[in-house]
Amino acid sequence: MSKDKIPTDGGRDLEHNPFAALGSFGFSNLPAGPVAQPQSKSDTASAPVKNRGRVDVLRSTAGRGGKAVTVAKNFTGIGLPEKESLCKKMRSAAGCGGTVKDGQIEIQGDQREVVARILAEAGFRPVMAGG
Repeated sequence: MSKDKIPTDGGRDLEHNPFAALGSFGFSNLPAGPVAQPQSKSDTASAPVKNRGRVDVLRSTAGRGGKAVTVAKNFTGIGLPEKESLCKKMRSAAGCGGTVKDGQIEIQGDQREVVARILAEAGFRPVMAGG
């Protein structure tokens, strides 16, 4: 072993090896892949997967002098305060401006991927519409 490398086997060069006690728990015999943990009812109840409906995400330039905006529309069962909250998250994630107009969220620029990610995190099913 060269002088530049630090041994990780718990040798005399280390005063304390934080991994030395793991061998007594049998971690060396674990499979290489992920281990499935049994799920109880309390685990599934604490983090339900939301399906709040389909939301169309499209890029539009109509009536804007050729400037592109990303529009999220066709929300169902969501009020204006939540749309404004989503718009604020999208604006900060994309680093650009945006507004809620006529029940739609408009974000400046072609930010479809960012908008779709924020909507998916909020439990919606974003669908890329248009071209």
